[in-house]
Amino acid sequence: MPKRILQGVVVSDKQEKTVVVKVERRFTHPLLKKTVRRSKNYHAHDEAKAFKVGDQVSIEETKPISKLKRWTVLPAAEKA
Repeated sequence: MPKRILQGVVVSDKQEKTVVVKVERRFTHPLLKKTVRRSKNYHAHDEAKAFKVGDQVSIEETKPISKLKRWTVLPAAEKA
């Protein structure tokens, strides 16, 4: 089964080797037919501590690393 890849913005880098990434999804509401935005925060593993707040990153699903971390940051990302 392929691993999911999501794109988002780093909102926190205060933890050791962890960044919090906000991923926003857009969809059409089934009844109102209006575009709705929903966001969710993911804890992602950043071994090199290379990413700072505001960076655009891609995260990939992985095996559980800790209680909250199930994602890793892909190396090719855009710096803020």
